[in-house]
Amino acid sequence: MKNLHRLMFAVCVTVALLAVACQTVPLTGRHQLMLISPDEERNLGEEAYKKAITSSKLSQDQAATDMVRRVGERIAKAANRPDYHWEFNLVEDKTPNAFCLPGGKVVVYTGILPFTKDETGLAVVVGHEVAHALARHGAERMSTGLLTELAGKTAGIVFGGGNPQTEKQVEEAFGIGSNVGIMLPFSRHQESEADEIGLFTMAKAGYDPRQAIEFWQRMEQAKNGKPPEFLSTHPSDETRVKRIEGWMPEALKIYGAQAK
Repeated sequence: MKNLHRLMFAVCVTVALLAVACQTVPLTGRHQLMLISPDEERNLGEEAYKKAITSSKLSQDQAATDMVRRVGERIAKAANRPDYHWEFNLVEDKTPNAFCLPGGKVVVYTGILPFTKDETGLAVVVGHEVAHALARHGAERMSTGLLTELAGKTAGIVFGGGNPQTEKQVEEAFGIGSNVGIMLPFSRHQESEADEIGLFTMAKAGYDPRQAIEFWQRMEQAKNGKPPEFLSTHPSDETRVKRIEGWMPEALKIYGAQAK
């Protein structure tokens, strides 16, 4: 009876969270679970940014740094988030990567520059990373993790019979199932959403969106032994390019409007 009461309480909490935590992603209109407030998200982003910058070596290439900031400022203007405290930095790292933390803190690695080639290619990357922040993907993933943890504890109550060891085993089993069945496909969806929002944002910033296809094709050519799409957090490059081609007519309309 005690376990039943605990189960009922956990279920009620879960249902209540779902009822109040559903939000909508700007531009795409997708509903998302959100248990993290914007202020909490920004604070986490600020702390993560400080740690990332202090543990990295800023690039001494002034021309490349200026390009990153120039592109970043145009993307930030197009994003139209005056509440963000935008900052753009280039760090020395051979990894072809970049990220944008909540609140507009963007870091680009020097390793991505051979693939971006020029400002427009860089706008593809910065637009994509900024889109993750605009859609609050980081907070969404954290929220999903919190709910997954709660569901795992609920499963432990049902099947564990109050035995801590058994409960731990059930939670671990549930976690493995979540990784394959929920978290990774969900991440692929976020990546696709960031492609869409990023494409429109770079077009609004006055960058030719057609260059996005060429950039992702260059990335595809550089990959060796890439994992199958099912176990990847990113869409396959082939899938990504097809989706971008589908969004291209709308992106070109936006780009054309900026040129007038």
